[in-house]
Amino acid sequence: MGRDGNKSCFACCFSTPTTSSSSSSSSSAIKLLFFIVPLILVSFIVFVLVPRNSTWALIYSLPPSTSAVAAAANSSEKLGAAVYAESSQQVLDLPSRVVKTVDVGGSSGEATLSDSDEVAVNRSASPQLSAVEAVTKFQELNETKEYSSLNTSITDSDNLNITINGTPNNATTSSNETIALPLKHNRQVRTKLDKVEAGLQRARSAIREAKNGSQLRDPDYVPVGPMYWDAKAFHRSYLEMEKQFKVFVYKEGEPPVFHDGPCKSIYSMEGNFIYKLDVDTKFQTKDPQKAHVFYLPFSVAKMVRFVYSRDSRDFSPIRRTVVDYINLVAQKYPYWNRSHGTDHFMLACHDWGPEASFSLPYLEKNSIRALCNANTSERFNPVKDVSIPEINLITDKLTGLMGGPSASRRQILAFFAGGVHGPIRPVLLEHWEDKDEDIKVHKYLPRGVNYYDMMRNSKYCICPSGYEVASPRIVEALYNGCVPVLISKSYVAPFSDVLRWKSFSVTVSVDDIPKLKEILMNISTRQYIRMQRRVLQVRRHFEFNSPPKRYDVFHMILHSVWLRRLNVRITDDHGVVAN
Repeated sequence: MGRDGNKSCFACCFSTPTTSSSSSSSSSAIKLLFFIVPLILVSFIVFVLVPRNSTWALIYSLPPSTSAVAAAANSSEKLGAAVYAESSQQVLDLPSRVVKTVDVGGSSGEATLSDSDEVAVNRSASPQLSAVEAVTKFQELNETKEYSSLNTSITDSDNLNITINGTPNNATTSSNETIALPLKHNRQVRTKLDKVEAGLQRARSAIREAKNGSQLRDPDYVPVGPMYWDAKAFHRSYLEMEKQFKVFVYKEGEPPVFHDGPCKSIYSMEGNFIYKLDVDTKFQTKDPQKAHVFYLPFSVAKMVRFVYSRDSRDFSPIRRTVVDYINLVAQKYPYWNRSHGTDHFMLACHDWGPEASFSLPYLEKNSIRALCNANTSERFNPVKDVSIPEINLITDKLTGLMGGPSASRRQILAFFAGGVHGPIRPVLLEHWEDKDEDIKVHKYLPRGVNYYDMMRNSKYCICPSGYEVASPRIVEALYNGCVPVLISKSYVAPFSDVLRWKSFSVTVSVDDIPKLKEILMNISTRQYIRMQRRVLQVRRHFEFNSPPKRYDVFHMILHSVWLRRLNVRITDDHGVVAN
């Protein structure tokens, strides 16, 4: 009883407090369960039902030439296009000019966005668009926005930098956060170069169509006759040149070597062309992005005078001058490197013009070289190079240099007077100097005999090459209504891409010099009269005028350069395609 009493006492002592504590704990646990269980259930439902791949990240595509990626919140143009990410297997495949790059060697790469860049884009995003809406928006941008070049970088206020013509920056994001746009619904972004090339393509089509079309009207001159390979095509090409041809003249360089040249000498075309083009307003453009070709305004004749040392006989100073100048413009502008010089041209009438062009491989092999010394044995390439006439101007006018009687009043069969130099003239003098009354060949003219009067009274004027293939006698003969007799090796006559020289001149090989009189006598009077009339008609293309006139020598040189430019297509990714 005592023990039980003690137990009861012990139990009574502890029973009341224990029951009270259990009741309080149970109440707290129940409350805690009511709070935790729903939270666990909600978390479980969210875990089960919500996809694991995040669909909150938006990828934006922008045209490549917009300044400051227009997804920035403060951009006034609002050009951003948001595309919803649909699948972890889809990859970014926007137009190549936006995310794909091609280097000079042709290898390609893809630009992707880093996590930080993606955040920057999403933070400044415009409202979400569907894929179709995004493409529609992108097409509208292509039609309304002009782009300057692909050689640019796109940078916004959030430091998103995508280099279009190089390796993209911050290219680390995985492909499962991007989406492909349907390229078949998108048109290529048109840069200014694209527009230039589109204009050239229209010109090519017009020239091809002109061959079978009717003769075009022209208030000044309509090319017709056998003097032209294709008179209609030439006429249309010339009109297309007048309509759209643009030349950018590099302003770098100082006279007398640059932007200067001889204007009153045998090399006068160098100085006169440089000067006429420098002050021209019709063909010259101040915007290089609108230019079809780029002119390197140096004078080889002035380099020989001011850079070359005759005592040293060292040509390297001229080479260094050419290389330094091209390096200068190549570093300052992107256009030389874009085409490796294919759409650039130089002009030289000095005998060393070809040698100066050898200073740089791209200048010789790619660029258009307008040369008086058009010698195929010295790597002149008629497909890309231009043969220009050598004109010996005494003044800036042609007064007294042109004229002559009609064909029937010319009494001398053939005439030549000139110094003995080069391999051909000694042969000519050996066989014909003072040996025939009909063939007037002189080393020096007799006293009192006028050179131009002799030309005007001659039916044929003999034009042999000297040290170099070109001779000013060819133009002098045309000016005086005398049919030129060309005796040379490896010479490409001026403007022979347009003019059919055999219709108004005679070509005699060096081996046939002893038969010269026989060859000329075998040409009938009727044929000679036809040739002489063609000389009078075609000589307008060799006339020097100040200011220049349509179809004269200045415009014919430009036209020949224009034709070479029509033969190639230039792309922003350093591509050149021959037509």
